[in-house]
Amino acid sequence: MKIKEIVIVFVMVLIDQLSKFLATRYLQPIRSTQIIRNVLDFTYVLNDGMAFGLFRGGRWFFVIVTVAILGAIIFYYRKIPKGKANSWLKFSLMLVMAGAIGNFIDRLRTGYVVDFIHVRFVNFPVFNIADIYVSIGAALMFVLVIFFVKDEKGQKDA
Repeated sequence: MKIKEIVIVFVMVLIDQLSKFLATRYLQPIRSTQIIRNVLDFTYVLNDGMAFGLFRGGRWFFVIVTVAILGAIIFYYRKIPKGKANSWLKFSLMLVMAGAIGNFIDRLRTGYVVDFIHVRFVNFPVFNIADIYVSIGAALMFVLVIFFVKDEKGQKDA
C-alpha cells in the first residue's frame, strides 16, 4: 500500500472511532434519540457478536478471524495490477480494511463493538460506521469482480 492509501484507511478508522466515542459519551446516558421520525434513530448498543448479533461472546474468535482477513486483504491488495477498475477494487478493499480495523480496535479494547445507527423504516439491526465501510466495500468489490475486473490477458474473468 502507498502512504496515501494508508492515510485514507487511517482517516476512515479515525472517523469510525470518533463516532463510537461520541456515541458512548452522548448516547450511553440517554440510550436513544430520534433523528428523523420513524426513519432514523441513534441508539446506543453494545454488540459482543458480529452482524445481527450472531456468535455472541466470540471475542477471540473475531480477533483471530479479523487478523486472518486483514492479512489476506493486504496480500491480495499488493497483487492487484494497475487500471481504473482495479483502483476501484483497491478502494473497496480499503473500505473493508478500515471497517475491520475499526471493529477490531473495539473488540481488543473492550470486548464489544459500539453500534448506534438504527434505521427504523425497515427491520434492521443497529450498526456503526465500520459496518457501513465493510458493507459498501464488499458490495463494490462484488460488482467490480463480476462486471469489470480483467485477468492478466485483459479478458474479463468468467
